[in-house]
Amino acid sequence: MFKKLAKLKYHPNNFEIIENGDHVVCSVSGKEISLEKLTYWNVDLQEAYYSHIEASIKKDQLIKKK
Repeated sequence: MFKKLAKLKYHPNNFEIIENGDHVVCSVSGKEISLEKLTYWNVDLQEAYYSHIEASIKKDQLIKKK
């Protein structure tokens, strides 16, 4: 596989591949994340994050909405 977007279902400690691919896209930065390096996601929002920085940004955004 080369440059194919994967579709995933995020669970608390892992993710399930719904449609095969080699990467997902960070919902905050738009950066591609290879499945091998994917470590940050939000189960409730079903979103992936490139790093702890993007995950923190998203958390701050959600807090400000309340």
